[in-house]
Amino acid sequence: MAPFRRGKSGSRNNFPPPRGASSRGRGGLRGASRGRSATKHPSKSSFHASRVYELGDDPPASSDSISDTGDAKLPSSEDLSLEGSSDSDAAPEKPYIFLLQTLNPRLPDGEPRKKRRRVDSVATSKPTHGPRLEDLDSAEDPTEGASVSEEDSADNSDIVSIAEKHDFFSQHFAEPDEGEILDKIRALEKNHLKAEKIVARSPWSLTLRRPIVSREVGDDSHGTLPEVRDLKLKPKLEGVATRLLSNANEISTQLTASMLSYYDILFPARSLDSADTLRKLISLHVLNHINRTRDRVLKNTAKLSKSSDYEDLELRDQGFTRPKILILLPTRQSCVKIVDAIVSASEPQQQENRKRFQDSFANVEEELLADKPEDFRDLFAGNDDDMFRLGLRITRKTVKFFSQFYDSDIIIASPLGLRTAIGTDTSQKADSDFLSSIEIVVMDQSEALIMQNWEHVDYIFEHLNLQPKEAHDCDFGRVRSWYLDGHAKYLRQTILFSAFNFPALNRLYTQHMLNIAGKIKIAKAHEGAMVELALPVNQTFCRFDFIDPTSEPDNRFSYFATAILPSLIKTSSQNVGGRQGMLIFLPLYADFVRVRNHLATSSTTHNISFGSISEYTPVKDVARARSHFLTGRHSMLLYTERAHHFRRYHLKGVAKVIFYGLPENPLFYSEIVSGYLGSNVSDANADHRHASVRSLFSQLDLMKLERIVGTQRYLSLLSEKGDTFDFV
Repeated sequence: MAPFRRGKSGSRNNFPPPRGASSRGRGGLRGASRGRSATKHPSKSSFHASRVYELGDDPPASSDSISDTGDAKLPSSEDLSLEGSSDSDAAPEKPYIFLLQTLNPRLPDGEPRKKRRRVDSVATSKPTHGPRLEDLDSAEDPTEGASVSEEDSADNSDIVSIAEKHDFFSQHFAEPDEGEILDKIRALEKNHLKAEKIVARSPWSLTLRRPIVSREVGDDSHGTLPEVRDLKLKPKLEGVATRLLSNANEISTQLTASMLSYYDILFPARSLDSADTLRKLISLHVLNHINRTRDRVLKNTAKLSKSSDYEDLELRDQGFTRPKILILLPTRQSCVKIVDAIVSASEPQQQENRKRFQDSFANVEEELLADKPEDFRDLFAGNDDDMFRLGLRITRKTVKFFSQFYDSDIIIASPLGLRTAIGTDTSQKADSDFLSSIEIVVMDQSEALIMQNWEHVDYIFEHLNLQPKEAHDCDFGRVRSWYLDGHAKYLRQTILFSAFNFPALNRLYTQHMLNIAGKIKIAKAHEGAMVELALPVNQTFCRFDFIDPTSEPDNRFSYFATAILPSLIKTSSQNVGGRQGMLIFLPLYADFVRVRNHLATSSTTHNISFGSISEYTPVKDVARARSHFLTGRHSMLLYTERAHHFRRYHLKGVAKVIFYGLPENPLFYSEIVSGYLGSNVSDANADHRHASVRSLFSQLDLMKLERIVGTQRYLSLLSEKGDTFDFV
């Protein structure tokens, strides 16, 4: 869709042709009135006076877009229709006072002009630009949305209360230089990026990459991380920030500065200890962004209602739709945690539909997870459903749960839940317009999302910041220029948190993190999972080569079938008393199917008795495979990474471990070697002299290999001669 035509605020030719007086699709009545006729027919909506409500009142209540379980489809057109309201509260004109002032004789030179007194006049009706959805509930605070005189604007405006060079919200979103935007976009398209190292203590490293422009654009302070105390925050959030950062370490402080400076952030070092702090940082940042966006809209609305030449006053402060924040999470329980952090930071006086939220997201029977690892309990304790979506509407005194997407400030969803809400591109009901004005994207616990269906994540990012297909009662005269030009993706801030980095996450960093402010990658040196093992066991790493990355799976299987499998067959034939159980760990389900079929059909493996456990194996078959492997009826057991991620079975009878591919999560390497193999040795069911671990890897496993063998060793395994490396 081509960019919308720009124009002055309130001009009729800014908008697409009317769609008829009847309500069709989302957005309510369209085309019933155009131009300035909104004042004559206040009960109907139009593109000119869009989303107009009495200042300080909530919009008319409507049915929630999500069912009690949170899994319903997006609301229908009837659910999303908006009611208009009167513009009778327009600011009064002062024609008589203005006439007296123009006729007032000029004062002699040197004599100071007396201050003008404010004189109330009879209100007259004139077209005004009503507040957008961001304006709602502003009258709860008498200082917000009030008319500001030209003399007082510099003192009372919240926008310029501190030095502009530290007000990155204004620099990045509210008042960006259009020439600078175009220069940086051209630099991004040509991949002209400048990499800067930011000072950090070991083992951390921070790298800032930002576009290089041919001309000087501002001072150098934007290229470094400022002090958090110098960054602009809403006064009500300053106390939250002070408490949060009072005992924060260096990396937390740098993360906060990066967020408030609107850099894109890739932080692949999330841990259980830092999880709560990260959620609080996210809450602080998104609330600050929402509140500052609303304040600017209210002040500009006051200027438009007071100005006599409003047709020539161009104030662009909004997007196409209301939602500004998107948070992607793996489970409903993780949604409960981030919502609690947002509510705690905003301190609302009222929470609408809170009980419904608790019933749908939090109240489930607790499972007995005491024997599971700590990271498993953190992810799957509580409601572990991965199909959900939730809209939050934030006002000064209220947080409303289950608000319709087009009435929400924050959308929190799982990739699966949001994908089903968007629909497929071929469907006539597909709708991603509510993602057109997203300005901050946060994806937390990405290491858990990779174990779901990552295609949903890619699909969502491909549908962010597209030009909307419908107007949705948008006042295009107030839409920011870079939205109309189709450049929203270049100003969107993307924040990715993960316990470790992986190729799919790195691809998002390369292809979808296009912020003109720059992007920061925070890395941490790894000691290596194999070093942290409590069991002294022989660990062998076997490297295989490939010519084309697309042929890597075939080369891996060929190496396994020719170099690894014959020795396993020999060991299986010598297995006495079932004490030589061999566990084959396979990261991908496609490899699992390939190896399983080969073992079942190959003439060289007909004497091998094996079992298999994948994420799709029924519970009865899992119990049978575990039992037969323990008793020795199965000398070999195939086991997938996703099965381990979702179940964490306690497998017994393991004497040898073969990693067909290295696991993404380094904790899995430790749990399988120390937990499965180590427990079998400690129980005297296996001889530690014959216990061994063998792992296959290639050049494509660079990130996995670094986490397993350590930052100081992995490059030598990739570059040195030979293909076999032994560690004891």
